[in-house]
Amino acid sequence: MQKTNPNTTVASPPGDRMRAIGLMMIAVSMFACLDATAKYLVTRSQLPLPQVVWMRFIGQLVVMVLALGLLAIPRLFRTQRLGTQLLRSSLLLASTVLNFLALRTLRLDQALTIQFLAPLVVALVAGPLLGEWVGWRRFLAIVIGFCGILVVIRPGIADVPPGVVFAFGCMLAYSSFILITRYIAAYDSAEVTLTYSLLAGVFLVAPVALNQWVWPADGLTLALSLSMGIWSSIGHFIFIVAYRLAPASMLAPFLYTQLLSTTILGFSIFGDVPDQWTIAGSAIVIASGIYLVHRERVKKVPPSVTAPLP
Repeated sequence: MQKTNPNTTVASPPGDRMRAIGLMMIAVSMFACLDATAKYLVTRSQLPLPQVVWMRFIGQLVVMVLALGLLAIPRLFRTQRLGTQLLRSSLLLASTVLNFLALRTLRLDQALTIQFLAPLVVALVAGPLLGEWVGWRRFLAIVIGFCGILVVIRPGIADVPPGVVFAFGCMLAYSSFILITRYIAAYDSAEVTLTYSLLAGVFLVAPVALNQWVWPADGLTLALSLSMGIWSSIGHFIFIVAYRLAPASMLAPFLYTQLLSTTILGFSIFGDVPDQWTIAGSAIVIASGIYLVHRERVKKVPPSVTAPLP
């Protein structure tokens, strides 16, 4: 696979941008399934949190080995940015643990709305860090989308459960994860990046998970535990490919589409019904994302320059 010089301008055709948007929407739907599965295992099946976290990572590793074969493993560790890959892996572990902790006490849609602050953070810092600047119209649309999230959360009005702190920590770790994903795509293939994503979760969590291990009590719990690897492996592979096709600042708003799949899963599995504030805020966020697509297609923003992180 041809590598891209991180200090040169790389073409991003309109067709690639639209494909990237579609891939991102599929990826975040996979992440919604992963979150719903984790919440069910922690709250309904009462499995220890370290076990659920470890099953998410070890399951993804097994899926990768089955898909690529044992002979492919050596080349999957050939990276040009070892330190950056390990940092990204640690951020993914941190965001996963904090997210699962938040889901213990928050509804799926509550945790997700806080995580929706991540695209705003990404869009704001992608300019100075990645050279992917947004125009004033797109910036205004992002701010409006952020206001929509505030409508959902209603700070100072709604009761704030303890899980909110974990959700905010997850959001910050996830924002950094997104930025590094875009940066590392210029150096390593999606397969290599996906492999390194697993290392921190597989090796650091294993001792605690195995020490607290509880065997699934029924077939459903076992099946759900095994499914986490499928959701995460397919979702993150598509996620990485999407960021190879389009700038982080353009794709960031489409993380919002996860709200639809999360709401459906939350209602179907846990009986969670979004209130009027959630519906109103979600409408604002979605309208913001649609406008950003319109500006991207009308203006045909020139390709950005990917710059190294400090």
